[in-house]
Amino acid sequence: MRPSGRKLDEMRAVSVETGFTKHAEGSALIKVGETHVLCTATIEDRVPPFIKGSGLGWVTAEYGMLPRATNTRMRREAAMGKQGGRTVEIQRLIGRALRAGVDRSALGERQITVDCDVLQADGGTRCASITGGWIALRLAVNKLMKSGAVTSDPLVDPVAAISCGIYAGQPVLDLDYPEDSEAGVDGNFIMTGSRKLIEIQMSAEGSTYSRDQMNSLMDLAEKGISELVEIQKAVTA
Repeated sequence: MRPSGRKLDEMRAVSVETGFTKHAEGSALIKVGETHVLCTATIEDRVPPFIKGSGLGWVTAEYGMLPRATNTRMRREAAMGKQGGRTVEIQRLIGRALRAGVDRSALGERQITVDCDVLQADGGTRCASITGGWIALRLAVNKLMKSGAVTSDPLVDPVAAISCGIYAGQPVLDLDYPEDSEAGVDGNFIMTGSRKLIEIQMSAEGSTYSRDQMNSLMDLAEKGISELVEIQKAVTA
């Protein structure tokens, strides 16, 4: 029995509120169970120096957690003078995951920055950030297309992410914090709507896993990604 009472292949409840902020070109508050992330997308008519003049666009991301997103207060990273290694790793992951679904030549020479701010954490914050980040990105690109600034859709495939792991000896979908903290194996699966893999982050914690177990986790991830993509499409239609 999972702590939440969910079935092995059952995700937490997912809800999305689009247009959550007034000023961003695209915004969405995504709630995956008790994990809540605010995602905003900002369009700028500039690109990083290393692609300037190439005609290609760029999608990047920043990630952060509010001080009381967790059980105890964390110091703001700005107060410490630098970002932590975990923050840098996660925002790079979000950026490259979202870029995998973008035709950068169709985007044109502009940059879209997706900011993911964790308001409340209960496991799976990076997965919720990627899934919600794509929604914010989609909404921003919709505005570009509506204005005529972009003539062909640069978003070639939705991008979503879900966690899976081995908890109490069983493969489970969408780990919350109590499961994540006790799982013998846990991983994050990032895929496109057409079920193409972008990245898998998989590790054993004091345990090992078999090829058959890995295949079971892949099957669960595909199920979860399919459900998330349907939600993405519904809220951005």
